[in-house]
Amino acid sequence: MAEIPADLNAANAKLIEEFRASGRRLDGRPLLLLTTTGRRSGRTYTNPMMYVRLDERLLVIASAAGAEHDPDWYRNLVADPAVTVEVDGEQYAATARPAAGEDRDALFERIAAQYPFFADHQRGVARRIPVVELVGSA
Repeated sequence: MAEIPADLNAANAKLIEEFRASGRRLDGRPLLLLTTTGRRSGRTYTNPMMYVRLDERLLVIASAAGAEHDPDWYRNLVADPAVTVEVDGEQYAATARPAAGEDRDALFERIAAQYPFFADHQRGVARRIPVVELVGSA
């Protein structure tokens, strides 16, 4: 499992600032910013995360570095799928659509083949790691 910084909020704030200033990547992996609305607070939250493009679909994976529970950003978008995406110098409104059934399984298999650490994350937890498509217009 990947090491999570002691102060995740501070680490994310720094990464967001660097991304907006220079388009920084995450350890050489493609990075986007996803803004969701808190399911309890109603506040907006922006999270940097790796993404994958497959068959013209923009996908994020809710692995939480192999944590036992779904990340807050995922639970937020399930409650309210209207999100904002910042990627490739563009910012736009999108709808988050968790993949289901065979579609999810096929996507996850392809993603894990390209990024094997996602398969490691899945093997380490009982939950099915969600794959989410971000549908919008850049």
